[in-house]
Amino acid sequence: MPIGAEATGIANIAMDGTTLDTWYPSPKLIEDEEAVSALVTGTRRVSARDLSDRFLAIVGMDRDRLVELVPVHTAIADLSAPPVDAHDVYLRLHLLSHRLVKPLEVNMTDCLTHLVPVVWTNKGPCLSDNFEFVRASLRSRGQIHVYGIERLPRMVDYVVPSGVSIAEAERVRLGAYLAPGTSVMREGYVSFNAGSLGPARIEGRLSSSVVVDEGTDIGSSATLIATISSGRNRTPLRLGRDCRLRPSAGVIGIDLGDRCEIGVNVMLERDTTILDTRSGAKISAGAIAGLSDIIITNEPDSSCPVLRPR
Repeated sequence: MPIGAEATGIANIAMDGTTLDTWYPSPKLIEDEEAVSALVTGTRRVSARDLSDRFLAIVGMDRDRLVELVPVHTAIADLSAPPVDAHDVYLRLHLLSHRLVKPLEVNMTDCLTHLVPVVWTNKGPCLSDNFEFVRASLRSRGQIHVYGIERLPRMVDYVVPSGVSIAEAERVRLGAYLAPGTSVMREGYVSFNAGSLGPARIEGRLSSSVVVDEGTDIGSSATLIATISSGRNRTPLRLGRDCRLRPSAGVIGIDLGDRCEIGVNVMLERDTTILDTRSGAKISAGAIAGLSDIIITNEPDSSCPVLRPR
């Protein structure tokens, strides 16, 4: 049966009608069959009489940013269907960061095509095309800090999940899923529709569509990358429990099972040659997909990485 979602939020709408972002403080999953069947996918503007006092204090025109803060209600009748617009994408990102759904459980196909590059500032999101004009107006409200120009904002500006540690807010995108007990160190990075399913230590990089299970340790400068399938979409990549990527290790497009260890400076792609000590033969790294209890390291007597059972 389809699972739906709905939420009331505040959208930043630029003067040309571009949706810059939408904040949904209390998104809800809808799983009851009758309630799901009543949902109609889309976003509508909410009237003032339907808002709480907290929301009423937020809405209105920000003339310095040339942006209107609009109350909206968004519904998604089926989370397995692709998103239809920016509000839809932002609701899915909030569901992930609020830990209401897990990474790879929600259809995020072509989600970035619904978003535009936004100038993220300490005064709020701004349209990039007119930002230099807007900057002059915003200066009257104090120093302007630009955090970045990209499609996705920092997670902690919208959601602060309980029980996690994030050393550098810039390095965790909205739509990341961080299980309680997870630490993202200063050099760590977690993209959207990615994250940890249990307590984990992340000091390396997780691209979108990468999921690691509990007890996993991603070392400094280590990289987990899900390969691009089409457009900006990626083929999911999963690591099992209690895995370890040593510093500067990397895995690109290869699932790993439980208790796997990748040694320092070992970079694995599907066509990377490795020496399998169990058979004495050289194999491609793609052949180890899904295996558990293996260690792959660089050894001085081998011209390629060496696989040994734990």
